[in-house]
Amino acid sequence: MKIHSAAILDPEARLAEDVEVGPGVTIEGPAIIGAGCVLQAHAVITGAVRLGKNNMVGYGAVLGAAAQDLGSRPETRSEVIIGDGNTIREYCTIHKGASEGSVTRVGNGNFLMVGAHLGHNVSLGNNVVIANNALLGGYVQVGDGAFLGGGSVYHQHTRVGQLAIAQGNSGFSKDIPPFTVAAEVNFVVGLNIVGMRRAGFSPEQRREVKDAFKLLYKSGLNIRQALERAREREWREHGRVFFDFVASAGKRGVCALKERATTKDGNGGADGD
Repeated sequence: MKIHSAAILDPEARLAEDVEVGPGVTIEGPAIIGAGCVLQAHAVITGAVRLGKNNMVGYGAVLGAAAQDLGSRPETRSEVIIGDGNTIREYCTIHKGASEGSVTRVGNGNFLMVGAHLGHNVSLGNNVVIANNALLGGYVQVGDGAFLGGGSVYHQHTRVGQLAIAQGNSGFSKDIPPFTVAAEVNFVVGLNIVGMRRAGFSPEQRREVKDAFKLLYKSGLNIRQALERAREREWREHGRVFFDFVASAGKRGVCALKERATTKDGNGGADGD
C-alpha cells in the first residue's frame, strides 16, 4: 500500500493492499476502497462509500458528502456504491443517498470529467461519459453507453436512455429516449447513429431503432397512440428497449422532436444509417 504521510485515514476505513493514496487525501468513516484504486491529492471520501477495483479518483474530488436535499439530514445512513474501472476526474462530486438506507450508484467503466456532479440517489450505468461540469440532480438515471455533454444539466428524477447523447450546454426536465441525440432544452434532434455503429449494432438493428423513432416522432400520433401502434408489431430487442423506456416515462414525459439537418457524421437526423 502506498499512502502519503500527509493523508488522513479513518481507522474504520478498509483499503486493499495496493491502493495508492496521495497527499492531503481524507477518508472519513467506514469507506471500502478496492484493489488497484488510486486516490489523487486532496480527494475526500466520507461516510459509507464503497469503491470497487481499479478506480481513479482525481484531485479534490468529493465522494459521499451529504445530499443537497432539505428533507435529508447529514447523519442519514446511506451509501455511495461505485463499481470497477471508473475514472472520476478533478473536483467531481458524488453525494450519498438522501433517505435512510438508500444508495447513489455508479456502474463500471464510466468516465466523469472535471467538475461533474452526481446528486443524491443518481444511478449511473456502465461505460457512460459525462463531460466537464455536467450536473445531475437527485434520482437521475443514466443508461449504459450514454454521453452527456459538457455543462449539460438534468432535473431530478429524469432519465437518460441507453446510448443517448446530449449536447453540451443543454438542459433536460424530460426523459431522453435510448439511442437518440438530445439538444437545447428538452428536445431530441435525431438518432445516435455513430454511437450505435460503435456499439456494434448491425444495419438491421439500426433500421429497427429508426423505425421505432419514426413511429414515435414522425407518424403524426401522440405518445399514447404511438405506444398502442407499437404493441401491434413484434419488435426485437432494441425496439422493445426503446418503447419500454417511453412507456415507463413519468408525468414529465419524454423530450419532443426538433427537426434539424443531419450532420456529416450521421448524428442529428432520424434518416441517417
